[in-house]
Amino acid sequence: MAACRISGTGRKMVRYQSQRPSDTALRGRLRALANERRRFGYRPLFVLLRREGDPSGINRIYREEGLTVRKRTPSRKAVSTRAPILVEARANARWSLDFVQLACG
Repeated sequence: MAACRISGTGRKMVRYQSQRPSDTALRGRLRALANERRRFGYRPLFVLLRREGDPSGINRIYREEGLTVRKRTPSRKAVSTRAPILVEARANARWSLDFVQLACG
C-alpha cells in the first residue's frame, strides 16, 4: 500500500504477474497419455510423467484440460422380461422333470 502511494498508482492497477513457464508441451503429453490410457486418473498419469522427467503440478492441468477417467460401458442386459409358462387348469396337465440323477440310476 505504501509503495502504491509513493509511485502514485492505484492498488487495483498493480497486480501480480506469474513467472510460471509455458506448459503447452506438458498439456499435450498429458492429453496423449490420457487418450492412450483411458482408465488412468491424474495420479497414475502423474507417475508416468514424473518417470519421463516432467515436473509436478499435473493436478491443476488435469482439471483445466477437463480430463476425467472414462467410465466403462455397462454390459448388455436383457431387453425384456421372459414370458411366463402357461399353466393349464386341469389336473396332471403339466409335468416337470428335474434333471437330478436319482440314486437308482
